[in-house]
Order: sequence, then structure tokens, then C-alpha cells
Amino acid sequence: MNVPNALTVLRIALIPTYLYIFFDPFPYHISIAYLILILAGLTDIVDGYIARKYKLVTPFGTMMDPLADKLMMMAVIASLFLTERISVWATIVFFMRDLAMIVTSAFYHIRGKKTVPANAFGKVTTVMFYIAFTLVMFQFPYGEPVLWMVIAFSIVTSAVYLMKVRLLNKLYVK
Repeated sequence: MNVPNALTVLRIALIPTYLYIFFDPFPYHISIAYLILILAGLTDIVDGYIARKYKLVTPFGTMMDPLADKLMMMAVIASLFLTERISVWATIVFFMRDLAMIVTSAFYHIRGKKTVPANAFGKVTTVMFYIAFTLVMFQFPYGEPVLWMVIAFSIVTSAVYLMKVRLLNKLYVK
């Protein structure tokens, strides 16, 4: 297992750690859970950089890296919903979008189809989600409206991504 893949596995392991600490009632638990979330985000940046720079991209990393990101984001949304920081509708729309992305990616991967690498819109969306999570987690004013704007933006970027994947696979029919 190479370093980028090990970082992806670490990010997956951080999910239950985040949830355990987020829901534990000890003082500063939200701040510590937030630091775990930031650590997960940093491992995502580092593993992608190392994989590309040193040509360590693997089929495992190609599939598991985005899945690890989605699972962490879903854990954060679930924790925010269960602590009544966000509405059920924000939770449902977020989960529907992420589940659709996971299922679609798995469908293309299993069928041996090509996918496109993450683009600038996807990276901007991730940064925007981290900003929205910060606002909501620490209960700043307007946290959920900001989250709704990011969810809307993520739906648009997901649609663009899926159109690119479909176009790529029409051009390169096996």
C-alpha cells in the first residue's frame, strides 16, 4: 500500500473517530471533532498531491479517495442533523446528491467506464462545504442558509461533472 492510499484509509478511519468525539459530552468535544474534520480534509489534499506528483495513482485510490470524502461529508451532515443544527430538508437534499454521486461513480467504475478527475469546481465546492460546516457546527448566524447555497452549488457542479463523464464515455466507446 502506497502513502496516498494509506492516507485514504486513515481518512476512512477518522470517520468513526469524528462521530464518537462529536457526540461525546466532554468539554470542547465539538472543537476536537472539528479538528478531526480539518485533519481529514488535509489528508485529502496531501494524498492527492503525492499521488499525482509521484505517479502513485492506483485503481484503489481512484475509487476510494472520493468515497472517503463523501463518507466523511455524510457523517458531518448526519451529526449536524442529529444535533438539530440543520434541517431535515438540508440533510435529505445533501444525502440524495451524495448518494447519487456514489452510485453513479460505482456504476461507471464497475462497468469499466472512464471517469474524469476532480476539477476546480469540485475543489471549490469542497472548500465551500468546509466553510459552511464551520458556520453550522459552531452555530454562527446564517450557517444553514450558507449550507443551502453550497448544496445548490454542489448540485450544479455535480451535473456538470456527470455531463463530462457521459460525454467522455460517448467519445471513447469500448
